[in-house]
Amino acid sequence: MGTELSAAAESFIQEARELLEALERQLLELESGADQEQVDAVFRALHTVKGSGSMFGFDRLAAFTHHFETAFDEVRSGRLSVNAALVDVSLAARDEMLSLLDLGPDGGGAAADPGPAAAQIVARLTELTGSAAAAPAASGGQASEAVAQGERREAVFDIHFRPAPGSLKQGMRPELLIKELAELGGVEVALDAEMLPPLETLDPTLCHLAWHVVLTTSEPRSAVEAVFIFADDAELSIEERVETEEETQLPAAEASSVPAAKEATASQAAKAPAPVAPQPASGAQPRAPSEGAESIRIPAIRLDEMMDQLGELVIAQSRLRQVADRLADQALVSVVEEVERFITGLRDTTLSLRMLPIEIVFAKFRRVVRDLSTSLGKEVRLVTRGGETEIDKNVIDRLSEPLVHMIRNSMDHGIETVDARRAAGKPAVATVTLEAAQQGGEVLISVSDDGAGLDTEAIRLKAVERGLLGPDERPSDAAIHDLIFAPGFSTAEALTSVSGRGVGMDAVRNAVDGLRGKIAVHSERGQGTKITLFMPVTLAIIDGFLVRVGRQVFVIPLDVVEECTEFAPVAHDSGRRMIELRESLVAYRDLAELFGTEPGEADARRVVIVRASGRRIGLVVDDILGQNQTVIKTLSVYHKQIPGVSGATILGDGAVALILDVAGLPVPNAPLTSHFSMPHAGESVHGAAA
Repeated sequence: MGTELSAAAESFIQEARELLEALERQLLELESGADQEQVDAVFRALHTVKGSGSMFGFDRLAAFTHHFETAFDEVRSGRLSVNAALVDVSLAARDEMLSLLDLGPDGGGAAADPGPAAAQIVARLTELTGSAAAAPAASGGQASEAVAQGERREAVFDIHFRPAPGSLKQGMRPELLIKELAELGGVEVALDAEMLPPLETLDPTLCHLAWHVVLTTSEPRSAVEAVFIFADDAELSIEERVETEEETQLPAAEASSVPAAKEATASQAAKAPAPVAPQPASGAQPRAPSEGAESIRIPAIRLDEMMDQLGELVIAQSRLRQVADRLADQALVSVVEEVERFITGLRDTTLSLRMLPIEIVFAKFRRVVRDLSTSLGKEVRLVTRGGETEIDKNVIDRLSEPLVHMIRNSMDHGIETVDARRAAGKPAVATVTLEAAQQGGEVLISVSDDGAGLDTEAIRLKAVERGLLGPDERPSDAAIHDLIFAPGFSTAEALTSVSGRGVGMDAVRNAVDGLRGKIAVHSERGQGTKITLFMPVTLAIIDGFLVRVGRQVFVIPLDVVEECTEFAPVAHDSGRRMIELRESLVAYRDLAELFGTEPGEADARRVVIVRASGRRIGLVVDDILGQNQTVIKTLSVYHKQIPGVSGATILGDGAVALILDVAGLPVPNAPLTSHFSMPHAGESVHGAAA
C-alpha cells in the first residue's frame, strides 16, 4: 500500500494512527468522569479523521467515522450521557477505524460494503443515540439524509466563510467544508471573488476567495459550527434567520446547486488546486509558515543510522585522542579536546532524539486492564506512576509485549475473585500498579498487584511434576519464584483464552534478556506480587569507566561508579571478604578471580566502589584508566550468555573491552559457578545468564 500512496496520504495515515492511539486514552478517561473538554477532544479527533480520510480517498473510513462522530455530537449537546455502554461501543468503533485505516484508500476496493463488524457497531451506536442517522455514501457520491433526532424544525443559516490567505498551505480544503455542510441539509453556494487579484500577480498557493452559503437543516447550530472547527483563523459568520423564507435567490452566475456540492467525491476533491496535507491533529490550529513547525516526522531507521554513524565517530575520536597523547603536540591536543566537546554535545543531542517518555507504553494498558477485567469477571483498576521517565525508543518498542504478559499474569493468577477478596478482608476492586523510575543508568519498570501473591508450594509441585526439581529438593522461595519464567511453565489448571499455555512469562524473560535487562520478583503470600524489570536507559552509547585487570580492559558504566580507593582487605569474623571504607565495611569481588585473569601486584591494586540494585560492592582491579565514551556492541550468540557482561566496545587502539553488567555479577563471597545471579532482599534477579 505504502508505495502507491502520496507522501501526503502517508502523512495522513501516520497522523490518524496517532489520533486513534490518543482516542483510546481519551475514551477510557471519559469512563472515570466526563467533562466538556474531554468530550470536545474526542469529537475533534473523530472530525479530523473523518475529514482528512475523505480528502485522501479513505471513503469507507470516513463514512464509518460519521456515525461515531454523530454519537459524540449528541454527547456534546447534552442529549446523550457518557456511560459504560457508550464507552464499550466507542472502543469497538475505534478498533474498527484502525482496521479500516489499514485497508487503505477506498477500503481495499470494497468501499460500498460496510462489513459485518462495522454494521454491528453502527447499529449499536444508532441504538444508543436513538437515531436513524446514516453516513454519506462512501463512493456513490450521494449525501445521506439529515440525521433524524426527534421532530426538529428546519432552520436556515446564512454562512459567510473566507479562509486565511495562507490556509491552503496548511491543508485547508474549502470544497470539503462545503461538502460537509451539504451533508447537513440543503445548501445554496455563492462564490465571492471580489478579492481575486489580476492574473499576472496571482499567487496560486494563497486563497483569495470567499463563499456565502445558505443552509437549510434540521441539525442544531452546534453541528454547523463543528464543520468549521479547524478554521479559527478564517473570517466566519453563521447567522440563523429568524423567519424561514421561501428560498434565497442567488445570482445565477455565482450560485451553485445543492447536488453539485453533494456529489463532490473525495477523489474529485483531491484534484483541486489546493496543496494536499492533512488537517491539524487533536484540535491543533493551523500555523502560518512564518511561525515555523514545532516538530517533524522522520523514519525511525534514520535515527538508528545516525546513531550508528555517531558510534563510529566516537571510536575514531578515541583513537585520535591516543594519537594526540602519544605525539604530545599541545596544539593537536587542544584541537582534540575541542572535537571531543563537540562530539559529546552531538552524542547527547542524538540520544535525546531517541528518548521518549514511557507513558507512551503505559497508556496502552488501561485498555488491556479494562478488557481483561470484563473477560475474567474481576474488578481491577490500573494505577500508573512515573510515566514521564524517559527511555530509549528501541527499548520502548520492545517492552510492550512483555508488559502485556506481566499484566495478564498478574490479573489472572495474582488477583482474586471479588468474593475471595471480600472474604480476605480486601477491597472488592483490586489494584494493579504500573510504575517507572530511573536509577543511574537503568530504568526500573514494575508491575505490582495487591492479590494473593505467588503460591510457592504450588509452583514447587508443578516444577517437580515437570521434572524441573527433584521430589526431595527444597530450594529457597526466591529460587522457586524464578521458575515462573521457565519455558512452558504454568500453574493454571485449565486452558483459557488468558492463560494455561505457559508462554507468557517465558516471553517476558526472553525479551528482557534481549534488551540486556534483568528481572526481579518479590512476592508475599496474601499481600501481592511485584515484578520489576531493570532496563538500560539506552542501547547505544554510555559514559564508561575503564579499568585494567591483568592484560584485559573492562568498562564499568560510569553512572554506577561511586568512588575509588586503595585495596586494603580487612579480616572479618565471618570470614567474608571486606574492605574498610570510612568506618564501614564493604564486601568486594576480585575481577581477576572472577574472569580467570592473572592479577597484578598486590600493593598496587585498587577498588572501584559501585552501587547496583540498591547495594554497594567493591570491584578489585589492577589499574584505573579513566573515563571514556563507550559505544555498546552486542555480543554474538555464542558469548551473550556470559554472566556479568552486558556487551563489548572497541577502544581507540582497536582492542576489544568487555562492558560489565554490575548488577549481574555474583554476590561477593558467594562461590563461583558457571551459572549465577545476584539476588537481593527477598528478590531474585535474572540477568543475561539466566
